[in-house]
Amino acid sequence: MLLPLLAFVFGSLVVAAAAVALMPRRGAAIDRRIEELTLGRAPEEDGRPRLQSLIGLFKRIGEKAPHSPKEMGSLRLRLVQAGYRRTEALTIFFGIRVMFALALFVFFSSGIVARPNMTVALAGLAMGYVLPGMALARLAKRRAHQIRLALADALDLLVVSVEAGLGLDQALTRVGSELAFAYPALSDELRLINLELRAGKPRAEALRNLADRTGVDDLSSLVTMLIQTDKFGTSVAQSLRVYSETLRTKRRQRAEEAAAKTGVKMVFPLVFCIFPAIWVVTIGPAAIKFVTVLFPMIEGMKK
Repeated sequence: MLLPLLAFVFGSLVVAAAAVALMPRRGAAIDRRIEELTLGRAPEEDGRPRLQSLIGLFKRIGEKAPHSPKEMGSLRLRLVQAGYRRTEALTIFFGIRVMFALALFVFFSSGIVARPNMTVALAGLAMGYVLPGMALARLAKRRAHQIRLALADALDLLVVSVEAGLGLDQALTRVGSELAFAYPALSDELRLINLELRAGKPRAEALRNLADRTGVDDLSSLVTMLIQTDKFGTSVAQSLRVYSETLRTKRRQRAEEAAAKTGVKMVFPLVFCIFPAIWVVTIGPAAIKFVTVLFPMIEGMKK
């Protein structure tokens, strides 16, 4: 009797706190209305009003959520590696984490699935706090894999552009525009390099920022090679051609490694999924026949 009462009280406090936190500010409402009148459209005419309102909800919750200074740096880097570069991306992520954790806590403590259990509810709260970070890591890993797959074609285009007479900066811009349709992730990163160079950043710093934003080891090696080539004045085209051959060798070795692991990975589905079915199909009829014939014989011998 005590646990449902505590869950109800906690849920009521959470709803009240969320209502106070999400109450629209007068100044923000006035600014939004002025913007609507200035643009000459109603809020319902926007193509994504619900998405924008949901993002605003997460942002307001994230602003009030407690932040760990030690965790903010790594989370911001992970968000950039996943492709989210907006200034409020970190605040929105904190809001998503808090809302998801509270939603799981209320779900497990309300008794919808089973009897209310405070231990299970607290476990759901912890799981809801951890799962958004795991999903973000998965998104960053998937984007890094896409960039790694696009790197070989980008190097070929870069070699052709440099050998045709373009400088390294112009070649990077050209390759980024050519890869915009096939590999948008790498194209965006190369476009950011071009913007940083136009803003006045040194080429070495812009290339290091590229390696930090992507988190791809092959791209980090390429950046190191380009910086050393620029520092010592060696041929960029020759260095790129040698690195392209090295990269293709590494890709072939990774494919051979993945193929060698296939046999070991197939043991578990074979033993736990396929082998029992084969055993039932092959030995099952014989076992049934054996039981139907042998048991009457045993019963007759006893009599």
